[in-house]
Amino acid sequence: MPSPARVNAFDILLKVESGGYASDLLLALSVALDSRDAGLASEIVFGVLRYRAQLDYLIGHYSGRRQKLDPEVRIALRMAIYQLRYLQRIPPHAAVAESVELVQRAHKRSAMGFVNAVLRKVTRDPVTWPTREIELSCPEWLLVRWQSHYGAEAAAAIARAALEEPEKYVRISAVGERRQDIASQSIVPLLRLEPGQSFLDLCAAPGNKTAQALESDVRCIAADLHFHRLVQMKSMLPNLDASLVVLDGTQPLPFARGFDRILVDAPCSGTGTLGRNPEIKWRLQPADLDDLHRRQTALLANARAALGPGGVLVYSTCSLEPEENEAVVAAVLGQPALETLLRLPGRDAGDGFFAAVIK
Repeated sequence: MPSPARVNAFDILLKVESGGYASDLLLALSVALDSRDAGLASEIVFGVLRYRAQLDYLIGHYSGRRQKLDPEVRIALRMAIYQLRYLQRIPPHAAVAESVELVQRAHKRSAMGFVNAVLRKVTRDPVTWPTREIELSCPEWLLVRWQSHYGAEAAAAIARAALEEPEKYVRISAVGERRQDIASQSIVPLLRLEPGQSFLDLCAAPGNKTAQALESDVRCIAADLHFHRLVQMKSMLPNLDASLVVLDGTQPLPFARGFDRILVDAPCSGTGTLGRNPEIKWRLQPADLDDLHRRQTALLANARAALGPGGVLVYSTCSLEPEENEAVVAAVLGQPALETLLRLPGRDAGDGFFAAVIK
């Protein structure tokens, strides 16, 4: 049998093909595997997703032809080629033999000889990538967009940053330590929170920004559309001193009094987080941005209506797309926000983020 790390990486990659999210699946897996196997499974899963375009090109390069492959066969080949070319400590015979066994385990016995033959040709010799889409392992339509908005150099830097494992940041406060990206940490200070203020976090889960806001001793209501996400949020942050409310922020809000401070950290495409969520770049479609814009506009409009006199609202996303950022603010305000923040991967540390301060 293949090792537990490779079996679980294979199964997770199949689930991602069907719409799952790698980080969630790996988090659930971490309690079932020892740390070494869990670490290798994570490295393979994220590596395959980050470098998918290069790996698929290499499958054709080494097989000598382009052909339609069953998902199980393609995933086994991607995994093996990633280990053979991109990782240093993996014995080649283990990567090859176990990937052949994974194909057998997936009941694709007829493909075992093909997989073995392709993998025996894999080397670490340099390869000339035929397109920037393959070289940067990023869909061309995203590269074109980023080049239009931020310039060619920045677009390439964003794509290259998405190929790297994100740096880990820890926030230390009076209530303890928790992992939170450095860019995510930059949003809450824009609210200029003061003790005793009423604070609404309209899209609160998973709760890192809520916990950060509570460091300022505000009176907090943390809302989210999904009950299970609030439950997970409470379990991950057991000292969270906030009222948790299930709420659809795209509908008029049920509060009689306005809030001093409101955060709308809106659900978005996540294109600023491709290093930690690489499946997004293969899943997102241009038409998705229109639907996201409509929902984000509703969230911001309803939140603004709940803002009290003299209050401050911060609208933020971890998206790099203007439709989800400046265009949402302009649709609600009728003009650009006077104060904005933009962080780009490859230029700034951490994830990509946009924020607008609205008064």
